[in-house]
Parts: sequence; C-alpha cells; structure tokens
Amino acid sequence: MWTSDKIRSTFLEYFADKGHSVVESSSLVPVNDPTLLFSNAGMNQFKDVFLGIDRRSYSRATTAQKCVRAGGKHNDLDTVGRTARHHTFFEMLGNFSFGDYFKADAIRYAWEFLTEVAGLPQDRLWVTIYRDDDEAYTLWQELTDVNPRRILRLDESDNFWSMGDTGPCGPCSEIHYDRGEQYACGSNCALGVCDCDRWLEVWNLVFMQYNRDETGLLTPLPHPSIDTGMGLERLASLLQGVDSNFDTDLFTPLLAQIEKLSGQKYDRGENGFPFRVIADHSRACTFLIADGVLPANDGRGYVLRRILRRALRFGRLLGINKAFLYQNVDVVCSIMGRSYPELLEKSDFVKEVIKMEEERFLVTLNEGLKKIEDILEQAREQGRNEIEGEEAFMLYDTYGFPLDLTEDMAEENGFTVDKDGFSSMMEEQRHRARQAGKGENAFARDIQIAELLTHTPPTYFSGYEKLRDKASLLAIIKDGELCDQVADDELLVVAASTPFYAESGGQVADSGIITGKSGKMQVVDVQKVASWFIHRGLLEGSLQTGEELQLEVNQQQRTATARNHTATHLLHRALRQVLGEHAQQKGSLVEPSRLRFDFSHLASLDEDELEAIENMVNQAIWTMYPVDTTVTGINQAREMGAIALFGEKYGDQVRVVQVGDFSQELCGGTHVGNTGQIGLFKIISEGSIGSGLRRIEAFTGKYALDYLNQADAELKAIANTLKASPDDIHHKVESLTRNLKDKEKEIESLRSRLSQASSADLLQKVVQVNGARVLIAKVEGVDANTLRQNAEMLKDKLGSSVVMLASVIEDKVLLVCFVSKDLTGKGLHAGKIVGAAAKAAGGGGGGRPDMAQAGAKDSGKIDQAMAAARQIIEKSFS
Repeated sequence: MWTSDKIRSTFLEYFADKGHSVVESSSLVPVNDPTLLFSNAGMNQFKDVFLGIDRRSYSRATTAQKCVRAGGKHNDLDTVGRTARHHTFFEMLGNFSFGDYFKADAIRYAWEFLTEVAGLPQDRLWVTIYRDDDEAYTLWQELTDVNPRRILRLDESDNFWSMGDTGPCGPCSEIHYDRGEQYACGSNCALGVCDCDRWLEVWNLVFMQYNRDETGLLTPLPHPSIDTGMGLERLASLLQGVDSNFDTDLFTPLLAQIEKLSGQKYDRGENGFPFRVIADHSRACTFLIADGVLPANDGRGYVLRRILRRALRFGRLLGINKAFLYQNVDVVCSIMGRSYPELLEKSDFVKEVIKMEEERFLVTLNEGLKKIEDILEQAREQGRNEIEGEEAFMLYDTYGFPLDLTEDMAEENGFTVDKDGFSSMMEEQRHRARQAGKGENAFARDIQIAELLTHTPPTYFSGYEKLRDKASLLAIIKDGELCDQVADDELLVVAASTPFYAESGGQVADSGIITGKSGKMQVVDVQKVASWFIHRGLLEGSLQTGEELQLEVNQQQRTATARNHTATHLLHRALRQVLGEHAQQKGSLVEPSRLRFDFSHLASLDEDELEAIENMVNQAIWTMYPVDTTVTGINQAREMGAIALFGEKYGDQVRVVQVGDFSQELCGGTHVGNTGQIGLFKIISEGSIGSGLRRIEAFTGKYALDYLNQADAELKAIANTLKASPDDIHHKVESLTRNLKDKEKEIESLRSRLSQASSADLLQKVVQVNGARVLIAKVEGVDANTLRQNAEMLKDKLGSSVVMLASVIEDKVLLVCFVSKDLTGKGLHAGKIVGAAAKAAGGGGGGRPDMAQAGAKDSGKIDQAMAAARQIIEKSFS
C-alpha cells in the first residue's frame, strides 16, 4: 500500500541511492529573501546556490519541501476545494543538481522513478517540452520508452522557467498523467489546450541553463543545473488509485474529523466543498503557526488570518457555530508528525493560537453576518447586484471580514463585489497609517483605541512650554483593553496633559520617565490618536487610574532633536535658494543623532552646490536668528508666506515657525529658541531615492563635531602612513598615482612581449587536421584576460583554425576555445569542445560556436582536459 509516508520516504531514498544528499525541508518563512511571502517551491532554499552566492558541500540534493501558495504571485487560495489538485499548503518532492548532472540524468531519473519504482503505467504518461528544446526532445526518445507522439512542444508560457525578470532560467519539461476520457472537459479536451482534471501534471523538470540580462539576452550558464518539483499530494492520488487529492490518506482523517464535528456526511461532489476547504486550511494553519507565523493585520500574518477565518466561515455553513478548527491540529499532527516532528513539539501552542483567533473572530462574526444580510437585502431593494466597495471595506474594518469572505457570501447570493472600490479605501487607510507614522507593532489600530477612549477627556500638550509636568492618569490600556490598575507590565498610558512630543511630521517621539505613587514607567514611544497622547512603556511597580503622575522628558534627547528639526527648516530654505524653488520638501526624519531630508530635484548635487548649501545653513546658524512661533489661522499663515510641510494635514488654526527673516514654515514640531544653539551643520550624504527625488543626511551640534573629529583623525593617520603632512596629502597621492600608472604601463609592456614570445613558441605546436590548423596547448603564468587575448590572436594568425588554450589560475583550470567561422559551418563548435574538456577535469561550461570558455576544479587533470578537446575536434573532422 502506497501511504503518503511511504511515497515520501521512497522518493528520498531513491535519490539518496543516486548520490543525492537528503536535505531537510526549510521553514515556510523564507530566510533572508524579501521577495517571497512564503516558501512556495523546493528550490527556494537553494536559490543562492543556483545564483552562485552560496556553496554547499554537495552538488546533488533531494527534499520534501513544505510549501504555501496563498499570497503574492503564487496564490491558489480561491481554487482550493473546487478542484481535485490545488492546495494552500502542500509538499513538493524535488531533486536538484548544482552544476553536476543535467538533462539526460534528470529525464532518466524521473522516468525510472515513475515507471519502475512507483509503477505508473507508461501508456498513461505524456511529456511536454519547450518548443525549441530539441535536445530534450531527443533525450526523451533515446532514454525512455515514452511514445514520441506523446511528447508535445509548448510555448514559453507553459514550458520555460525563470527565477525572476533577470537571472538563471531555462526550458522545462513536464510529465503529465492521462486519467482517462471519463475526466475530459469536452470534445476538444487535449493536453496543452485545456486545464481540466483529465491531464494531471505530475512532475516538472527545470533545465536551468541560461542567464537572462536586463535586455532579455540569454547567455549559457557555465554550470547548468537541475531543479525539479513534484506534488506529493498528486502522486499519492495516482498511487492510491483515487480521483482526488482529498481522497488520499493525507486528507481522509481530516474529512472524518470534520464529519464528526459537523454531524454531516462528506460528499465528494459540490456539497463537499466546505469540507475540502476546512481540511486544506487546517493543514495550512497548523504548519504556518508551527513555523512562527501568527495572525496579524498585514504581511504573512494577514494571509494566515484570512485562511483561518475562511475555514471558520465554511464551518458555519456546515452548522459548526463555535471554535472548532483548533481540534483539527491533532489530526494534522497524526498524519504529518512522523515526517515533521516540529508539529508534535508545538501542537499545544498551535492549538492555543488558533483557538484564541477563532474565539476573537466569532465575537464579531455573528454581527457581521447579520450586517452583510442587511447589505444584500438593501441592494436587492435598490435593484443592484453588487456590494459596493465602501460596504465591503466597512465589513473588513469593523467586523474583520477579509475581502474573499465577503466575495464568497456575495457569490452564494448571486452578487459581485466592487473590488476596485474596496482597494481604493484600503489604500486610503494605509496612507493615513503612514502619515501617522506608526510602527506595525507599536499600537493597536486608531479606531480600536479611539473606541476605548470615547469617554476620556483629550490630552493637553504642554511640551512647547516645559519638559516636566504633573497630570492625572486618565486611562491605562493593556492588551487592547482598559484597566484600572496594572503592575510590572508593558502598557499604554493616557494623561490629562503631557510634555512628551508624539511622533509626527518626521520628528521622532520624546522619551523619558512617567512616575506615579507606586510605579515608574520608562517611556519608549508616544503616538497621538485623535485628541489623545498615548505613551508606551514598561512599568516597574504599579499605576492606578486617577492618581497624579510626574511626566519628565529626556532633556538631552529633546534638545538634540530640536537642533536637527530647526536645521531642516534652514536646509529647506538653502536648497530653494541654491537649486530653485522647485526643491520642495517631500519627507523628513528628525532624530536626536541625525536628520534626513527628502526633496524634489532632477539631478545629483555637485560639490559646489553642496558646499554652497552647507555654508548657507551654517551662516544662518552663526547669525543666531531667533526662532519664534505663532498660532494663527491657516489663511493668515498663507498670507504671511509660510511654507507648508509635505504630508502634513492642517486644521483651521496652524503653528508658524519663523527663523528670523530666513525661514517661515507651518510646523508642529519642537525647535531651539535661537539658531546659535544648533552650533554646526555638516552634510554627510546626498543621493537619489527615486525619479526626481533626492535625499540629504546631515549631523548637527555634537554629532557634527564628532564626525569632523573622526575625519580629522583618519586624515592624520593617512598622512602618517604616506609620510606626509596633512596639507601635502593631495600632492603625495597624485605623485603615487602617477608612479603607479607608469608601473602598470611597464608591466603591461613586459606582459605583451612575454605573450608574443609565448605565442611564437605555441605556433610550433600547431598540427594539421583535414586542412585546418589545430592548436591545443597549456599556457603558464597568465591571467584570464591574457589567455583569451592570446587565443584570439593565434586564431587570427592561423586563419582556418581551432585554438584551445588551457591554464591553471588560482588552482582552477580555465579553458578558452576559438573556432574560425569557416569551420563553425562545418560542424565544429567551440562551446562543445570546451564543455567536453571541462567535464574531463571535473567542471563544465560552454558558449558560442566560434568562442567559448569553461572552468574546472581539478587542476591535476588539465592534460586529460586537453586530450578530451583533441578527441572531440578529431571526431568532428571525421
């Protein structure tokens, strides 16, 4: 009996016997790969190996890889349960070659495993190849028993694989299983024409043999590689003789569990759709949480939350109106735990996370279901069959309904959803979140906090006038709930007034200490939500609402931040003066240790412009302009000529910050009282951050002085090394550079003379083969560039010729071959010559018919490499 465990182990053992290292599945959360939401293919963990960034102790590997396709480019979420073969979580069986074997062995291994080891009938197997891959077409016929009429050529969209827009890529070959005419989708059903359940893609063999550059040009890789993938679930359905992946032993225990929980019988037809969704999603949730993903409102956590809530929704369709999904974890562990022991180790934690998320969602689900029924009823009365984007967003924002859940319910009632309208409102929310400057884990969403503080008086900000204040404690928030008293915990605090500046306008929040009668809290962040200032920190001792607090801002940090904030105003004015009025602020970051200023400008700033800007700012500092603030109406401020800052939202009353007669801007930040307090301004970098956007980073005050002192110390150290005074360094370096260039010319001249002498010696080794001149020789003491130049020069001298030179460079063999154009037309191919030679020395490579190069690891086999080249040349002439 082919159990799933047996299939997995048999696959891995087969390739282990073929010299492959069995490599453990990587986590579903990709390591150091921001391009992927989840691991979605077996090759993910080997990506850097294929790119040549990473090297392993093995050149062949085999894995059973955990995969999730439920977000980003690869997303099968909406297809799950509707077909017999799609899943959010699945296992991919694969074998890989990193510059070792290539197409022939990949094809041979796949055919042998499927037909001889697994015992699939040959007359049911079909093969697709890339339309121009004649090599694969020939190999399939020579190495296997597949009927040539069952080898189909398909286009790039079906049978050409790429890692990305650029980088390694190549043709692929897929093996399909014909499940029979009874599964056909119609009279025109055919492989390559339709995507129905008759034609089951079993295995994909990727022949990674090219590198694609930015222009789309394909060049052969020096070490072609193999990447294959076969779905365990699909293979199990074939070997266990069932019609669907959901009828295999990977799912039947889960379906039985759902029958038990719902009290209903599973139907393999359309009525069984909810069962299949829940079974699939149970596996995905279990594996994702075990790998460290937790439910959240964005990123991987949001995908997990969508999957989990979708399963709950289908549970309700089966009459399950309570938390139940966590009970499926033990079933998943019983099926998969032998192969993935981490499931058993973390099962209790996984169940706890799922149960908490279920219970949280169920609180709002009932109300949300009633609300969506009201929306549908109202739509019917209005004669429309679409849920508007605003309605879908309200269901998401208020009741936690993911868009796909709303779409599911709309579809069941013959409705559609305005997805574009929903997306527009989502983007507006994201924009508001960005403008508020909140970190993703710093606070609960504004709306949740605002609801909690509905009956709490607003906070008065006293930080413009003082850094220390006394105020009553109005509210304590812990774990998203209001508390009257808290001890020794991380919490959010709201006071009647505060001197703490809340993060906004690019300026970071103040830090400091809040002290109560029996506790002290170190404030690490402050955010403003509506009219409340929310202080976040870690409490030592206890706090109780109603008690009086002492709130004290870190004065040193506030002063350093104020220096940088006022400096951004001076910088903004200087940029507009030097570059033009178009140089407008587009963003900023003001911290105690530095400032960052983004502005609109089309070109990089040259040294003269940077010097002029820096001098203008410092002159404004040393002029000691007074810094005054005025609160006035927005219209009056505009009449005064005050500049509005990028990204800020202004009310009727605004705060104008005026720096003497130098600068005037609308700003709610904190500033020095006089520009002289900034002390010094020093630009440390300038560069592009996008089309038409530039960024300047700078230091002020002590940090600027420290930067200059460090630069001075480095300058003196360089002067000491050069045995010159700091004033003489420039002339000393110019002199050394001239001397170096002279020496390089001398070396190049000597190298050229040696190369010519060496070439004259090499000409004596030329042999005649069928009227053509053939030179195969070893060259000592040259670099790669010289070796190529010599080979090309010799080819030009010899006329109708084949020239292959070999050399050992840094303990590795380098082979270069040139073939004159008249001989390439007679079947001689430089790429095949160096490929054969490199293979003899444990390497690989190739190239064009007229020029190619290759490398090999074993320098002790350079003579064998040359002999192999000679043999293939002679064979080509015969």
